[in-house]
Amino acid sequence: MEKSFEPAQIESTWYARWEASGAFKPSGQGEPYCILLPPPNVTGTLHMGHAFQQTVMDMLVRYQRMRGMNTLWQVGTDHAGIATQKIVENQLAVEQKTRHDLGRDAFVERVWKWKEESGSTITNQMRRIGAAADWSRERFTMDEGLSAAVRKVFIDWYRAGLIYRGNRLVNWDPVLGTAVSDLEVNNVERDGHMWSIRYMTTDGAASLVVATTRPETMLGDVAVAVHPEDERYAHLIGQLLHLPLTGRQIPVIADDYVDREFGTGCVKITPAHDFNDYAIGQRHKLAPITIFTLDAKVNDNAPEKYRGLDRYDARKAVLADLEASGLLVETKPHKLQVPVSQRSDAVIEPMLTDQWFVDLTSDVQADGRPGGRKAITEPALDAVRSGEIRFVPENWATTYTQWLDNIQDWCISRQLWWGHRIPAWYDEAGNIFVGEDEADARASAATAPVGALRQDDDVLDTWFSSALWPFSTLGWPANGPVQNERGEVVANWEQDKIFLPSAVLVTGFDIIFFWVARMVMATKYFTGQIPFREVYINAIVRDAEGQKMSKSKGNTLDPLDLIDGIALEPLVEKSTRSLLIPQVRAKVEKRIRKDYPDGIPAIGTDALRFTFAALASYSRTINFDLKRAEGYKAFCNKLWNASRFVLMNVDQVEPDQRKWNNARSNFSDGGLLINRWILSRLQATIREVEEHFRSYRFDLAAQTLYEFVWNEYCDWYIELCKPYFSGDKEGNKDFVSQTALQVLEHTLRLLHPIIPFITEEIWQQVAPRLGFETLSIFDQPYPIAELRLDSIEADREVSWLKATVSKVRQIRSEMNISPGKTIPLLFADGDDGDRARVAKFAAQISFLARTEAPQWIEAGADEPAAAAAVVGTLRVMIPLAGLIDVAAEKARLTKEIARIEVEIRKCEGKLGNASFVANAPAEVVAQERQRIADWNTTLGALREQAGKLQK
Repeated sequence: MEKSFEPAQIESTWYARWEASGAFKPSGQGEPYCILLPPPNVTGTLHMGHAFQQTVMDMLVRYQRMRGMNTLWQVGTDHAGIATQKIVENQLAVEQKTRHDLGRDAFVERVWKWKEESGSTITNQMRRIGAAADWSRERFTMDEGLSAAVRKVFIDWYRAGLIYRGNRLVNWDPVLGTAVSDLEVNNVERDGHMWSIRYMTTDGAASLVVATTRPETMLGDVAVAVHPEDERYAHLIGQLLHLPLTGRQIPVIADDYVDREFGTGCVKITPAHDFNDYAIGQRHKLAPITIFTLDAKVNDNAPEKYRGLDRYDARKAVLADLEASGLLVETKPHKLQVPVSQRSDAVIEPMLTDQWFVDLTSDVQADGRPGGRKAITEPALDAVRSGEIRFVPENWATTYTQWLDNIQDWCISRQLWWGHRIPAWYDEAGNIFVGEDEADARASAATAPVGALRQDDDVLDTWFSSALWPFSTLGWPANGPVQNERGEVVANWEQDKIFLPSAVLVTGFDIIFFWVARMVMATKYFTGQIPFREVYINAIVRDAEGQKMSKSKGNTLDPLDLIDGIALEPLVEKSTRSLLIPQVRAKVEKRIRKDYPDGIPAIGTDALRFTFAALASYSRTINFDLKRAEGYKAFCNKLWNASRFVLMNVDQVEPDQRKWNNARSNFSDGGLLINRWILSRLQATIREVEEHFRSYRFDLAAQTLYEFVWNEYCDWYIELCKPYFSGDKEGNKDFVSQTALQVLEHTLRLLHPIIPFITEEIWQQVAPRLGFETLSIFDQPYPIAELRLDSIEADREVSWLKATVSKVRQIRSEMNISPGKTIPLLFADGDDGDRARVAKFAAQISFLARTEAPQWIEAGADEPAAAAAVVGTLRVMIPLAGLIDVAAEKARLTKEIARIEVEIRKCEGKLGNASFVANAPAEVVAQERQRIADWNTTLGALREQAGKLQK
């Protein structure tokens, strides 16, 4: 092995070998185990959330493969309709062209070209973090096979009466010119105003004052609503009002939606431009009036003077006219939540448009067939309520069911050119014909179309195609092998449906509604199965201070910059690149220079992955701290150096010694005992890690492995082995060496799912010495705990040794005795067991604590002035003469006595609490009583030692 661990030198080498050897493909052996990658946008690059989520998936896949499962990590990318179209349109804008200059077919061809040239960025970055994904089966939501699945689902649901076309209110992006989903809308707090406007009754005898943050929408008002029990306005309900500036009359209506305590208690109703108003309008059968064009300009339904104005210019004009007419009562500052498009930063406009919807709310259709709630929504609800699908953590099941209980019909159409074009055609009379193509649409029609047919211009929402991911990626609905554009087989439904349902979906809580629920809906409907058995909701990664990572804040971290490192100046440029406001840019640059004065050092993939594992608890968010990542790089270095030391001191293990050898179990020799101890600790570690993987507590698995490797194997076991490595001490060198190597090999396998690169590299050096013939650690079974290797006695004995050595080291440290100085060591009191242990471990104690051979002070003999510590009833003493400042030792003992007195008071406080004694489990109460007894024993010994020093 190289002298130092250099991640960059091994990562690219090993990943290329794994992928080339087909290591990530299903083995065909064992029980199927599948994980679906949430398909990232083809436009995307790897961010910290991706890296964290994909590390979790990769750990599971590697772990289950080593456990003998037939694993498939199904990967692919989403065509990302809006984002991808925007990228290519921006490219055309540089050429001073629009998509309309090219025409639809040429534009789509240009998008495909961009995809082939630039669409693999994120998948190549996934390889950098070690993703054990089957790239030979990589899918794209617009590939031929998945497009066929999309068409079939649309057609089948349409023909079942579960997809319809209607004029409904949707989120409209006036810049992109399309409807967008709720997921693509951010509610941003902004400074605005609340304007109060007076509406007069038609007889002029009374008036109402409404408060609004959008006065321009009054041009589309159809009513003013008050609460039916509001005595202030009861006499006005049913009367007509003059709608200012328009010449129209509108009624006063009563509706429970109105909050009597907010504002004036009067609400203007504009159903065509507000979702709540739309619901009120439907309840009261009020015809909505649309006042904006699709590019957010005032249309011809408004008075002529406002027509053609941008909505914000119209606001200014409306306010000026209201003020001039004396109807603007008040203007005051107001904080408001503004819906902003993620894709264009445009303010979303609720807009009535003709769209396609999936029915998710009706129980029965007019012809008696099941409606969408019965056919689609309720089966998805039952899958979770029955326990078929389990959420981890389980509280997210409530989020899922509450949303489905209150679900609305799903708008699935988008006004784009890039995406799955809706397979619907219209004749001259506006009749709709749906089919695989125009010929199929004609053939399936109940009546002949009138004249030529025109295909719908819209495409389907990208969530529609990704909802089919669990089964479309496996080849459904094709009857045979499905090939990609290169002619390679990527799926075969008849063979691959063994992977449905998949084992677990790893995803974020923000897409439970938009993806998780819809996958359950579609998979249950079309295959009769659930898409996955468990849903693990991973936390959201935030920065070290708990702030959301955002380019606008300049606090994002690129996982590849952590892996490879980045100098300060490139980091500053990268973090401030998208910040246009000078003040914000200066603030971010100052913070970057303060937090990363030397840039970011390279920590390597394994250290980053271990950091993610250590953070992966059940919490909703995690704070990523670079210092912690640097700590796990130190862990990787520790593993490397320990492995190198073992390999330098251990020869080839003979074939008959390659299994755990318990024949030599004589506890009279400390060397054999330390073997039994480390084997016992290894079994406990294996069991704990297995339980933590089963419960998705990757943080606890990482902690368990860290403690075993660093604290037990490296800091204690290897140190205890050194006397045996340096000479054939009592004929046990081979046996100790054999155990050291075998435990190392098992440890590498335990660690491999979390830190695959370093474990593979070291394993390649270890395996030949143990006679392994397989090519990769990836092909080795995951360790299984063996009950016969547990040893309570070895645990107890070595725990005593560790405690004794630790006490000596503690005294040396606190008394500032040079680590290299050999010092005398005395024992006093104790019992027969202590004397036996001292005899057994004398050599180890002297070696580890750098002492002379331990000596006993018999009862009644004079004791020299000494610094002392207590292990049970055994006193451990270092004579003070020539070594220790007596006054300092008195101070140390006083401090230790005070600490133990505090611990005793804590225990006494608990045991003195009647409620605690009555309600706590019996074993907890017994544990507290034992603790107080142990503390009192230690306290007595320390007080005795302090008294002797006083004399």
